[in-house]
Amino acid sequence: MRASEDMAGGAGPQPEGPLVRVRDLVKHFPLTRGIVFQRKIGAVRAVDGVSFDIERGETLGIVGETGCGKSTTARLIMRLLDATAGGIDFEGQDITGAKGARLKAIRREVQMIFQDPYSSLNPRKTIGSIIAEPFAIHGLLREKGERGREVQRLMETVGLNAEHYNRYPHEFSGGQRQRIGVARALALSPKLLIADEPVSALDVSIQAQVLNLLRDLQRRLGLTVVFIAHDLSVVRHMCDRVAVMYLGKIVEIGPSDALYDFPRHPYTGALLAAVPVADPSKHGSERRLLSGDVPSPASPPSGCRFHTRCPKAQELCSTREPLLEEKSSPVVEGSLGGDGQAGTRVACHFPLSREELAQMGVRSGG
Repeated sequence: MRASEDMAGGAGPQPEGPLVRVRDLVKHFPLTRGIVFQRKIGAVRAVDGVSFDIERGETLGIVGETGCGKSTTARLIMRLLDATAGGIDFEGQDITGAKGARLKAIRREVQMIFQDPYSSLNPRKTIGSIIAEPFAIHGLLREKGERGREVQRLMETVGLNAEHYNRYPHEFSGGQRQRIGVARALALSPKLLIADEPVSALDVSIQAQVLNLLRDLQRRLGLTVVFIAHDLSVVRHMCDRVAVMYLGKIVEIGPSDALYDFPRHPYTGALLAAVPVADPSKHGSERRLLSGDVPSPASPPSGCRFHTRCPKAQELCSTREPLLEEKSSPVVEGSLGGDGQAGTRVACHFPLSREELAQMGVRSGG
């Protein structure tokens, strides 16, 4: 019996609603001083009040600059980190404080593909034992030869030669190692797959192969995917919806086409304006990029956290934090986005207009 069949055997009717619901999620890492007698002097606000839903069968992209909190958010959902505050619901059940056997059961349903295929595989184990490890942890496929057959099937599913079952990680290229990581993540037939920058450590020549594999698997297996990346063009290619993070906050979230064709937040507009294109004439007239550095997450600015770098900032922006609110977009009027609502949600007192996007060098409207 395959692991997927073993897991599905006792499954009842699927609960309604989103697969994952994140509610005001907070993760602060304490800053301390002293060696023997440590005292807390502050905290790094890596994730600071994030809320969103992940619908069943969709791919949600999370983008933003390094240090914005996107990988920390993924690790909180995966329960590799404990939240400081807020909640995470999985299939309608609060898993924020899950421990022991309950947490182990959740880990069968949520798996992660890590960024670095070189450090995420144990160099002392064969590929067969690496991919079979989830079965051993959860006590699945105990009959003689059953795990080996399932591992070989998984290897073929991700485009690897099943005859290489007994080889070691150093005998594979970077792209092949990432395929091994994908096979391991799929072993337990998870309902949610978190891909944390899965191609950023790979050569450009093989990134497309891995991305196409992930997209094909998502469609064939009906996976729900959280896809984290820096490359905005990759995110548009892979994702149904996109969440843009800045300094621990979501500043814009909405259907991929709507967000790329008509971004409303100045930060989203600046990210898209910075994307290189083969034909400069298609980027508008003069690109206006951001100035200044990202403020420290240990002491974020008051009000809107982006106001210190925003070309549209006014006095209100420095005193009142904007709420993440629905902003209808002409691109998707009459249709439904991935969250069941038309348009996007934007945390901005003064959202961008099409004219302002053109001034920034972003060609909106497709």
